[in-house]
Amino acid sequence: MAGLFASRRRRLTIGAALLAVVLVLLAVASLGSGAVKIAPADVVRVVTAWATGDREALAGRDALIILSIRVPRLLLGCLIGAALAVSGALMQGLFRNPLADPGLVGVSSGAALAAGFTIVLGDRIFGTVAAQLPFVLLPLGAFLGGLASTLILYAIATRHGRTSVAIMLLAGVALGAFAGALTGLLAFVSDDRQLRDLTFWSLGSLSGASWTKVATVTPLILPVLLAVPFLARGLNALLLGEAEAFHLGIPVQALKRAAIMMVAVAVGASVASAGVIGFVGIVVPHLLRLLFGPDHRVLLPLAALLGAILLTGADLLARTLVAPAELPIGILTAAIGAPFFLWLLLRRDRTLDA
Repeated sequence: MAGLFASRRRRLTIGAALLAVVLVLLAVASLGSGAVKIAPADVVRVVTAWATGDREALAGRDALIILSIRVPRLLLGCLIGAALAVSGALMQGLFRNPLADPGLVGVSSGAALAAGFTIVLGDRIFGTVAAQLPFVLLPLGAFLGGLASTLILYAIATRHGRTSVAIMLLAGVALGAFAGALTGLLAFVSDDRQLRDLTFWSLGSLSGASWTKVATVTPLILPVLLAVPFLARGLNALLLGEAEAFHLGIPVQALKRAAIMMVAVAVGASVASAGVIGFVGIVVPHLLRLLFGPDHRVLLPLAALLGAILLTGADLLARTLVAPAELPIGILTAAIGAPFFLWLLLRRDRTLDA
Protein backbone atom coordinates (compact mmCIF):
# COMPACT_ATOMS: atom_id res chain seq x y z
CA MET A 1 0.00 0.00 0.00
CA ALA A 2 2.85 2.36 0.90
CA GLY A 3 4.39 1.58 -2.48
CA LEU A 4 1.16 2.49 -4.26
CA PHE A 5 0.89 5.83 -2.45
CA ALA A 6 4.56 6.55 -3.16
CA SER A 7 4.06 5.73 -6.84
CA ARG A 8 1.00 7.98 -7.12
CA ARG A 9 2.72 10.82 -5.31
CA ARG A 10 5.81 10.46 -7.51
CA ARG A 11 3.75 10.49 -10.71
CA LEU A 12 1.81 13.52 -9.52
CA THR A 13 4.97 15.38 -8.50
CA ILE A 14 6.83 14.63 -11.74
CA GLY A 15 3.82 15.43 -13.92
CA ALA A 16 3.01 18.67 -12.07
CA ALA A 17 6.65 19.83 -12.22
CA LEU A 18 6.92 19.16 -15.97
CA LEU A 19 3.61 20.86 -16.75
CA ALA A 20 4.43 23.84 -14.50
CA VAL A 21 7.70 24.41 -16.37
CA VAL A 22 5.90 24.29 -19.74
CA LEU A 23 3.22 26.69 -18.45
CA VAL A 24 5.81 29.20 -17.22
CA LEU A 25 7.67 29.13 -20.56
CA LEU A 26 4.41 29.58 -22.47
CA ALA A 27 3.36 32.41 -20.16
CA VAL A 28 6.62 34.31 -20.82
CA ALA A 29 6.18 33.80 -24.58
CA SER A 30 2.54 34.91 -24.38
CA LEU A 31 3.31 38.06 -22.37
CA GLY A 32 6.03 39.05 -24.84
CA SER A 33 4.02 38.40 -28.04
CA GLY A 34 1.59 40.72 -29.76
CA ALA A 35 1.53 43.94 -31.75
CA VAL A 36 4.44 45.15 -29.59
CA LYS A 37 7.20 42.56 -29.15
CA ILE A 38 8.79 42.44 -25.70
CA ALA A 39 11.95 40.44 -24.98
CA PRO A 40 11.64 37.55 -22.48
CA ALA A 41 14.17 39.22 -20.14
CA ASP A 42 12.01 42.38 -20.03
CA VAL A 43 8.90 40.28 -19.39
CA VAL A 44 10.59 38.60 -16.42
CA ARG A 45 11.83 42.00 -15.14
CA VAL A 46 8.35 43.55 -15.28
CA VAL A 47 6.61 40.56 -13.66
CA THR A 48 9.27 40.39 -10.93
CA ALA A 49 8.91 44.13 -10.24
CA TRP A 50 5.12 43.75 -10.11
CA ALA A 51 5.35 40.82 -7.70
CA THR A 52 7.81 42.62 -5.40
CA GLY A 53 5.99 45.98 -5.54
CA ASP A 54 8.89 47.85 -7.18
CA ARG A 55 6.89 50.82 -8.54
CA GLU A 56 9.89 52.58 -10.14
CA ALA A 57 10.55 49.61 -12.42
CA LEU A 58 6.90 49.65 -13.59
CA ALA A 59 7.03 53.13 -15.10
CA GLY A 60 7.34 52.31 -18.79
CA ARG A 61 5.52 51.25 -21.94
CA ASP A 62 6.38 47.56 -21.60
CA ALA A 63 5.06 47.40 -18.05
CA LEU A 64 1.84 49.15 -19.07
CA ILE A 65 1.22 46.72 -21.95
CA ILE A 66 2.06 43.63 -19.92
CA LEU A 67 0.15 44.51 -16.76
CA SER A 68 -2.91 46.20 -18.31
CA ILE A 69 -3.53 43.94 -21.30
CA ARG A 70 -1.53 40.73 -21.37
CA VAL A 71 -1.47 39.56 -17.75
CA PRO A 72 -5.32 39.67 -17.42
CA ARG A 73 -5.59 37.80 -20.71
CA LEU A 74 -3.10 35.17 -19.56
CA LEU A 75 -4.82 34.71 -16.19
CA LEU A 76 -8.27 34.47 -17.81
CA GLY A 77 -6.99 31.89 -20.31
CA CYS A 78 -5.41 29.80 -17.54
CA LEU A 79 -8.57 29.87 -15.44
CA ILE A 80 -10.88 28.97 -18.33
CA GLY A 81 -8.55 26.27 -19.70
CA ALA A 82 -8.26 24.69 -16.25
CA ALA A 83 -12.03 24.89 -15.70
CA LEU A 84 -12.90 23.26 -19.03
CA ALA A 85 -10.31 20.49 -18.68
CA VAL A 86 -11.31 19.63 -15.11
CA SER A 87 -14.99 19.70 -16.12
CA GLY A 88 -14.23 17.20 -18.90
CA ALA A 89 -12.41 14.89 -16.48
CA LEU A 90 -15.33 15.12 -14.04
CA MET A 91 -17.93 14.32 -16.71
CA GLN A 92 -15.96 11.36 -18.07
CA GLY A 93 -15.52 9.96 -14.58
CA LEU A 94 -19.17 10.54 -13.71
CA PHE A 95 -20.53 8.97 -16.91
CA ARG A 96 -17.80 6.32 -17.01
CA ASN A 97 -17.58 7.23 -20.68
CA PRO A 98 -14.34 8.54 -22.23
CA LEU A 99 -16.34 10.40 -24.91
CA ALA A 100 -18.30 12.54 -22.43
CA ASP A 101 -17.72 16.28 -22.54
CA PRO A 102 -19.45 19.25 -20.84
CA GLY A 103 -20.78 20.25 -24.25
CA LEU A 104 -22.67 16.94 -24.49
CA VAL A 105 -24.87 17.66 -21.46
CA GLY A 106 -25.98 21.01 -22.84
CA VAL A 107 -24.18 23.34 -20.43
CA SER A 108 -22.25 25.14 -23.18
CA SER A 109 -25.27 25.21 -25.51
CA GLY A 110 -27.53 26.64 -22.80
CA ALA A 111 -25.00 29.34 -21.98
CA ALA A 112 -24.57 30.18 -25.68
CA LEU A 113 -28.36 30.38 -26.15
CA ALA A 114 -28.73 32.81 -23.24
CA ALA A 115 -25.85 34.88 -24.61
CA GLY A 116 -27.59 34.93 -28.00
CA PHE A 117 -30.82 36.18 -26.42
CA THR A 118 -28.86 38.94 -24.69
CA ILE A 119 -27.12 39.99 -27.91
CA VAL A 120 -30.20 39.93 -30.18
CA LEU A 121 -33.05 40.83 -27.81
CA GLY A 122 -31.23 42.60 -24.97
CA ASP A 123 -32.03 46.10 -26.24
CA ARG A 124 -35.77 45.34 -26.49
CA ILE A 125 -36.07 43.55 -23.15
CA PHE A 126 -33.75 45.60 -20.94
CA GLY A 127 -33.99 48.97 -22.73
CA THR A 128 -31.44 51.56 -21.59
CA VAL A 129 -29.96 49.14 -19.05
CA ALA A 130 -28.59 47.04 -21.93
CA ALA A 131 -26.85 50.08 -23.39
CA GLN A 132 -25.40 51.13 -20.04
CA LEU A 133 -24.29 47.69 -18.84
CA PRO A 134 -23.46 45.68 -21.99
CA PHE A 135 -20.42 44.01 -20.42
CA VAL A 136 -22.44 42.84 -17.41
CA LEU A 137 -25.62 41.53 -19.01
CA LEU A 138 -23.92 39.31 -21.58
CA PRO A 139 -21.69 37.32 -19.18
CA LEU A 140 -24.45 37.22 -16.58
CA GLY A 141 -26.95 35.92 -19.14
CA ALA A 142 -24.53 33.22 -20.36
CA PHE A 143 -23.77 32.09 -16.83
CA LEU A 144 -27.46 31.88 -15.88
CA GLY A 145 -28.19 30.05 -19.15
CA GLY A 146 -25.60 27.39 -18.42
CA LEU A 147 -26.82 27.00 -14.86
CA ALA A 148 -30.49 26.81 -15.95
CA SER A 149 -29.78 24.15 -18.59
CA THR A 150 -27.99 22.05 -15.98
CA LEU A 151 -30.85 22.33 -13.50
CA ILE A 152 -33.39 21.36 -16.20
CA LEU A 153 -31.24 18.40 -17.16
CA TYR A 154 -30.89 17.33 -13.56
CA ALA A 155 -34.66 17.55 -13.03
CA ILE A 156 -35.29 15.39 -16.12
CA ALA A 157 -32.80 12.71 -15.09
CA THR A 158 -33.75 12.53 -11.40
CA ARG A 159 -36.58 10.31 -10.16
CA HIS A 160 -37.28 9.52 -6.50
CA GLY A 161 -33.98 11.02 -5.43
CA ARG A 162 -31.90 8.94 -7.87
CA THR A 163 -30.16 10.40 -10.92
CA SER A 164 -29.85 8.27 -14.05
CA VAL A 165 -26.56 8.96 -15.77
CA ALA A 166 -27.75 7.39 -19.04
CA ILE A 167 -30.91 9.56 -19.17
CA MET A 168 -28.84 12.61 -18.29
CA LEU A 169 -26.43 11.97 -21.17
CA LEU A 170 -29.22 11.39 -23.72
CA ALA A 171 -31.27 14.35 -22.44
CA GLY A 172 -28.14 16.50 -22.60
CA VAL A 173 -27.71 15.69 -26.29
CA ALA A 174 -31.36 16.58 -26.96
CA LEU A 175 -31.20 19.83 -24.96
CA GLY A 176 -27.96 20.80 -26.69
CA ALA A 177 -29.57 20.25 -30.11
CA PHE A 178 -32.66 22.24 -29.09
CA ALA A 179 -30.55 25.11 -27.76
CA GLY A 180 -28.51 25.04 -30.98
CA ALA A 181 -31.70 25.30 -33.04
CA LEU A 182 -32.92 28.31 -31.03
CA THR A 183 -29.50 29.95 -31.35
CA GLY A 184 -29.72 29.44 -35.12
CA LEU A 185 -33.18 31.06 -35.09
CA LEU A 186 -31.74 34.06 -33.24
CA ALA A 187 -29.01 34.33 -35.87
CA PHE A 188 -31.71 34.26 -38.58
CA VAL A 189 -33.66 37.21 -37.13
CA SER A 190 -30.62 39.28 -36.08
CA ASP A 191 -29.27 42.30 -37.95
CA ASP A 192 -25.71 42.52 -39.32
CA ARG A 193 -24.13 43.83 -36.09
CA GLN A 194 -25.94 41.30 -33.91
CA LEU A 195 -25.06 38.47 -36.29
CA ARG A 196 -21.37 39.43 -36.13
CA ASP A 197 -21.43 39.58 -32.31
CA LEU A 198 -23.28 36.26 -32.11
CA THR A 199 -20.85 34.57 -34.50
CA PHE A 200 -17.75 35.76 -32.64
CA TRP A 201 -19.30 34.74 -29.33
CA SER A 202 -20.00 31.24 -30.62
CA LEU A 203 -16.39 30.90 -31.85
CA GLY A 204 -14.84 31.92 -28.52
CA SER A 205 -12.16 34.54 -27.86
CA LEU A 206 -10.04 35.98 -25.04
CA SER A 207 -9.79 39.37 -26.73
CA GLY A 208 -12.16 40.97 -24.19
CA ALA A 209 -10.02 39.97 -21.20
CA SER A 210 -9.65 42.56 -18.46
CA TRP A 211 -8.91 42.72 -14.75
CA THR A 212 -12.66 43.12 -14.16
CA LYS A 213 -13.37 39.82 -15.92
CA VAL A 214 -10.59 38.09 -14.01
CA ALA A 215 -12.00 39.41 -10.73
CA THR A 216 -15.49 38.23 -11.74
CA VAL A 217 -14.53 34.74 -12.88
CA THR A 218 -11.97 33.86 -10.20
CA PRO A 219 -14.46 33.54 -7.28
CA LEU A 220 -16.51 31.11 -9.40
CA ILE A 221 -13.80 28.93 -10.96
CA LEU A 222 -11.09 28.86 -8.28
CA PRO A 223 -13.28 27.21 -5.56
CA VAL A 224 -14.23 24.50 -8.08
CA LEU A 225 -10.57 23.84 -8.93
CA LEU A 226 -9.70 23.61 -5.23
CA ALA A 227 -12.66 21.33 -4.44
CA VAL A 228 -12.46 18.75 -7.26
CA PRO A 229 -9.57 16.73 -5.73
CA PHE A 230 -11.94 15.81 -2.88
CA LEU A 231 -14.14 13.98 -5.45
CA ALA A 232 -11.25 11.88 -6.76
CA ARG A 233 -11.74 8.91 -4.43
CA GLY A 234 -15.46 8.73 -5.21
CA LEU A 235 -14.86 8.95 -8.97
CA ASN A 236 -12.27 6.17 -8.75
CA ALA A 237 -14.82 3.97 -6.96
CA LEU A 238 -17.50 4.91 -9.49
CA LEU A 239 -15.37 3.41 -12.26
CA LEU A 240 -16.26 -0.01 -10.76
CA GLY A 241 -20.01 0.74 -11.04
CA GLU A 242 -22.59 2.59 -8.94
CA ALA A 243 -23.54 -0.43 -6.82
CA GLU A 244 -19.91 -1.27 -6.10
CA ALA A 245 -19.15 2.36 -5.22
CA PHE A 246 -22.15 2.44 -2.84
CA HIS A 247 -20.97 -0.72 -1.07
CA LEU A 248 -17.52 0.84 -0.72
CA GLY A 249 -19.15 3.64 1.30
CA ILE A 250 -19.30 6.31 -1.41
CA PRO A 251 -22.42 8.57 -1.24
CA VAL A 252 -23.13 8.16 -4.95
CA GLN A 253 -26.07 10.56 -5.28
CA ALA A 254 -24.27 13.32 -3.38
CA LEU A 255 -21.20 12.74 -5.54
CA LYS A 256 -23.27 13.13 -8.73
CA ARG A 257 -24.91 16.33 -7.50
CA ALA A 258 -21.59 17.84 -6.46
CA ALA A 259 -19.89 16.97 -9.76
CA ILE A 260 -22.78 18.28 -11.87
CA MET A 261 -22.98 21.58 -9.99
CA MET A 262 -19.23 22.07 -10.24
CA VAL A 263 -19.35 21.51 -14.00
CA ALA A 264 -22.29 23.92 -14.34
CA VAL A 265 -20.52 26.69 -12.43
CA ALA A 266 -17.12 26.22 -14.09
CA VAL A 267 -18.38 25.87 -17.68
CA GLY A 268 -21.05 28.57 -17.26
CA ALA A 269 -18.47 31.05 -15.97
CA SER A 270 -16.07 30.10 -18.78
CA VAL A 271 -18.64 30.54 -21.56
CA ALA A 272 -19.81 33.77 -19.95
CA SER A 273 -16.27 35.19 -20.12
CA ALA A 274 -14.91 33.93 -23.42
CA GLY A 275 -17.72 32.36 -25.45
CA VAL A 276 -17.91 28.73 -26.53
CA ILE A 277 -14.50 27.00 -26.57
CA GLY A 278 -14.86 23.33 -27.41
CA PHE A 279 -12.80 20.13 -27.18
CA VAL A 280 -10.54 21.22 -24.28
CA GLY A 281 -12.59 19.04 -21.95
CA ILE A 282 -12.16 15.96 -24.09
CA VAL A 283 -8.57 16.31 -25.29
CA VAL A 284 -6.85 17.06 -21.97
CA PRO A 285 -8.15 14.15 -19.81
CA HIS A 286 -7.36 11.63 -22.55
CA LEU A 287 -3.81 12.85 -23.02
CA LEU A 288 -3.25 12.60 -19.26
CA ARG A 289 -4.75 9.10 -19.06
CA LEU A 290 -2.34 7.95 -21.77
CA LEU A 291 0.61 9.38 -19.82
CA PHE A 292 -0.33 8.89 -16.16
CA GLY A 293 -3.20 6.38 -16.02
CA PRO A 294 -6.85 6.72 -14.93
CA ASP A 295 -6.38 7.55 -11.22
CA HIS A 296 -8.47 10.71 -10.62
CA ARG A 297 -6.21 11.69 -7.71
CA VAL A 298 -3.52 12.31 -10.34
CA LEU A 299 -5.79 13.11 -13.28
CA LEU A 300 -7.77 16.02 -11.81
CA PRO A 301 -4.87 18.22 -10.58
CA LEU A 302 -2.85 17.63 -13.75
CA ALA A 303 -5.92 18.34 -15.93
CA ALA A 304 -6.06 21.85 -14.48
CA LEU A 305 -2.43 22.47 -15.42
CA LEU A 306 -2.63 20.94 -18.91
CA GLY A 307 -5.92 22.77 -19.61
CA ALA A 308 -4.24 26.06 -18.75
CA ILE A 309 -1.31 25.14 -21.02
CA LEU A 310 -3.55 24.17 -23.94
CA LEU A 311 -5.61 27.37 -23.84
CA THR A 312 -2.55 29.59 -23.29
CA GLY A 313 -0.86 27.95 -26.28
CA ALA A 314 -4.00 28.23 -28.43
CA ASP A 315 -4.37 31.91 -27.50
CA LEU A 316 -0.72 32.54 -28.40
CA LEU A 317 -1.28 30.96 -31.83
CA ALA A 318 -4.54 32.88 -32.28
CA ARG A 319 -2.71 36.18 -31.77
CA THR A 320 0.35 35.41 -33.90
CA LEU A 321 -0.71 33.21 -36.85
CA VAL A 322 -2.54 35.98 -38.76
CA ALA A 323 -1.13 39.07 -36.96
CA PRO A 324 -2.14 41.88 -36.73
CA ALA A 325 -5.59 40.22 -36.96
CA GLU A 326 -6.66 37.59 -34.42
CA LEU A 327 -8.24 34.18 -34.95
CA PRO A 328 -11.15 33.15 -32.69
CA ILE A 329 -9.63 30.70 -30.23
CA GLY A 330 -12.51 28.23 -30.66
CA ILE A 331 -11.35 27.60 -34.24
CA LEU A 332 -7.92 26.49 -33.02
CA THR A 333 -9.22 24.26 -30.21
CA ALA A 334 -11.65 22.65 -32.66
CA ALA A 335 -8.85 22.17 -35.22
CA ILE A 336 -6.83 20.33 -32.54
CA GLY A 337 -9.70 18.57 -30.81
CA ALA A 338 -11.80 17.30 -33.72
CA PRO A 339 -9.03 15.11 -35.27
CA PHE A 340 -8.15 13.87 -31.79
CA PHE A 341 -11.82 13.00 -31.17
CA LEU A 342 -11.96 11.05 -34.46
CA TRP A 343 -8.73 9.22 -33.57
CA LEU A 344 -10.25 8.37 -30.21
CA LEU A 345 -13.41 6.98 -31.83
CA LEU A 346 -11.37 4.84 -34.27
CA ARG A 347 -9.11 3.61 -31.45
CA ARG A 348 -12.13 2.73 -29.31
CA ASP A 349 -13.76 0.95 -32.27
CA ARG A 350 -10.63 -1.16 -32.85
CA THR A 351 -10.50 -2.03 -29.15
CA LEU A 352 -14.12 -3.21 -29.22
CA ASP A 353 -13.49 -5.27 -32.39
CA ALA A 354 -10.49 -6.92 -30.78
